Amino acid sequence: MSDMTNPDEVVTHARVRLLDLPSSAGKMALITIDNDRDHTRPTTFGPGGMASLDAALDQVAIGVTGKPFIFAVGADLSAIGSVTDREIISQFGQMGHNVFRRLGEMDVPTFAFVNGAAMGGGTELALHCDYRTMSWGAAAMSLPEVFLGLIPGWGGAWLLPNLIGPANALEVIIANPMQQNKQLKPKDALRLGVVDALFESADFLEQSIRWAADVVNASIVVPRPEPDRESWETIVGIARTMLDDRIHGATPAPYRALDLVSAARTTSRDEGFTAEDEALADLVMGDDLRASLYSFDLVQKRAKKPVGVPDKSLARPVTKVGVVGAGLMASQLALLFAKRLQVPVVMTDLDAERVGKGLEFVRADLAGQVTKGRLSQDKANRLSALVTGSTDKAAFSDADFVIEAVFENLAVKKQVFAEVEAIVSDTCILATNTSSLSVTDMAADLAHPERVVGFHFFNPVALMPLLEIARAEQTDDATVATAFSVGKSLKKSCVLVKDAPAFVVNRLLTRYMGEVIKAVDEGTDIAVADRSVDPLGLPMSPFNLMRLVGPAVAFHVSETMHAAYPERFHVSENMRNIVAAGKTAIWMKQDDGTYIVDPEIAAMLVQGDSPLTEEQVRTRAADALADEARRMLDEGVVAEAQDIDLCMLLGAGWPFWLGGITPYLDRSGAAERAAGRRFLAPGVASVPQ
Repeated sequence: MSDMTNPDEVVTHARVRLLDLPSSAGKMALITIDNDRDHTRPTTFGPGGMASLDAALDQVAIGVTGKPFIFAVGADLSAIGSVTDREIISQFGQMGHNVFRRLGEMDVPTFAFVNGAAMGGGTELALHCDYRTMSWGAAAMSLPEVFLGLIPGWGGAWLLPNLIGPANALEVIIANPMQQNKQLKPKDALRLGVVDALFESADFLEQSIRWAADVVNASIVVPRPEPDRESWETIVGIARTMLDDRIHGATPAPYRALDLVSAARTTSRDEGFTAEDEALADLVMGDDLRASLYSFDLVQKRAKKPVGVPDKSLARPVTKVGVVGAGLMASQLALLFAKRLQVPVVMTDLDAERVGKGLEFVRADLAGQVTKGRLSQDKANRLSALVTGSTDKAAFSDADFVIEAVFENLAVKKQVFAEVEAIVSDTCILATNTSSLSVTDMAADLAHPERVVGFHFFNPVALMPLLEIARAEQTDDATVATAFSVGKSLKKSCVLVKDAPAFVVNRLLTRYMGEVIKAVDEGTDIAVADRSVDPLGLPMSPFNLMRLVGPAVAFHVSETMHAAYPERFHVSENMRNIVAAGKTAIWMKQDDGTYIVDPEIAAMLVQGDSPLTEEQVRTRAADALADEARRMLDEGVVAEAQDIDLCMLLGAGWPFWLGGITPYLDRSGAAERAAGRRFLAPGVASVPQ
């Protein structure tokens, strides 16, 4: 294990104290897992921490809990990305199995008292125990390994299906991680059978120990129904089909996890754990894991410390927000500002009917959150009272921050800003939610262009974590600092971008979509073009993405980008005709559930006679992405390739195993074909050479 030794490992200690259990139930050795850091440094297991836990298990009846707010969050991954010896990883997996399994093979009952966040190996530690309690205040529980290109490697893939059955286990092991690493709340963990009891956080440990004593005395019997092994393979087969439909075999980790769950129906504990060791070692030696760890580092670190931002001391306070517009996007913005900033928000629009619809959206959303138990009625009432509407922009007179969300037309936006500037103070920030227009041009005729900034959200506003903050040519430091301060308060991950057409995400997506559509125009079958990027495992195919965005919007952006870069951004006459016909989707669902190209669209297509194969379309799209990404870096649109990747991860939902995009472009050869060189150094986000 010497090659896994990490000099920077924060060693986790397993501290033991002997307790007398209530009701004369005997003694318990209570182990507290603690890395001697506060809750911002979650407890992980490296070789040193594992050895400490192993020594602590040489005690009597066992209870395991964590430091305040944290139970344990799994393996220390900080050194894995640099390991080049498969055997080292295999040994690390075996070490975890050998230590953790002792908890499930003792002659006395063992208990996990999950007082806080439990993820990965932390959840597996709990699963090895005979019984589990969880605090209502625990932040989350999960097995997120598949999200990172791994599998639950310390027993989870065998233990969980044998505890709660394959359907529930696959929800935790595969379905949740594939939904952007969805976490289990305490009530979910109890519903699925992952934990046996929930207690309030105020006296969680005391109640858990009392409960454990009742279990030891047999006054509480925890049912352990045998999973239905007859339907096991059917459930696994359904999950495999759903996985194929979603990612088309793009990455191996979820399939290896699925194989392990399938095998758990008949394999012994020893066989199951050995299979986990083999799968873990195989995956760590692959590019997908390295790219996933690179992505994870971007999201956890770079997103929290954006590059190039002026000092936060320059930021101005924001005590009132104005939103120009009351349509769907504007209404979402108003709701988000009210919820996160807790300040008055006023929407304006051309007439009272539109303003009323915007306010109704806000009220309906808040009412829905009350119904779902996410907000109290009192909190909803207070938030609703913060959001008001008007047909008069004079309502912005005392606002500190005004954002426009009107039609994507430069002349319209310039007029809006001219009207607002005549009303607000000289220091009020004027922000635009434009997705493709020039912020510099938008501000050019204003008296104070230095206070105009791009503030580009992604739809749906409440869910998408990225905020592109665009600095125009005239934007000053105080404006940028204020924009980032507001973005942080909105709980968004902010990336500083130069004012350039479509910024980062939409520029890359438009170039990529343009190449796919161009292939169709040249003669490629739509189904072939749509399937071409399946091997990347993107959240949706090109023409399903178009349906989400709307053909009219997508076509308008393509025209804007073509005007800026006519030699690279394709404007499709077929798309022009589709938009003119009022079509909103390429595909039409048939009665049998399958999809075909809308016959009316098929009839209006004018195609060439140069069809491409799926691989040719995919190569063309990848080369175009590499070319555009390199140009963006050369133009200084963002500071580094890492910012492009962060934008694609958080703004487009592109998978961790691609590393956003540039690691894939490097290892596929697209970077060198199209741009002449790699984006990242060899070994970064890929297997060291």
